[in-house]
Amino acid sequence: MIILTHIIIALASIGIASFTFFKPTVKKLAVSYGFIVATVVTGTYLLVTTPSHLLESCVMGLFYVTAISVATIAAHLKLRKLAVVTQD
Repeated sequence: MIILTHIIIALASIGIASFTFFKPTVKKLAVSYGFIVATVVTGTYLLVTTPSHLLESCVMGLFYVTAISVATIAAHLKLRKLAVVTQD
């Protein structure tokens, strides 16, 4: 059951991060960061409880966290740039 939850959270995280990148808001950024944390927490739980294929899981997890973090940070920078432009 936890693996299904982990997969749903990870897929939702990818969707939210993509949507946030194209139309960033502070609320969407918070949700995106929350999904990243939830995915890492559930993934860590899966690794601790069932340590099979540890290296493969870690590599995929690092790839996921890197890709989603880059998209979310880019959205954050984009939102900051929009805020500076509207203040001027």
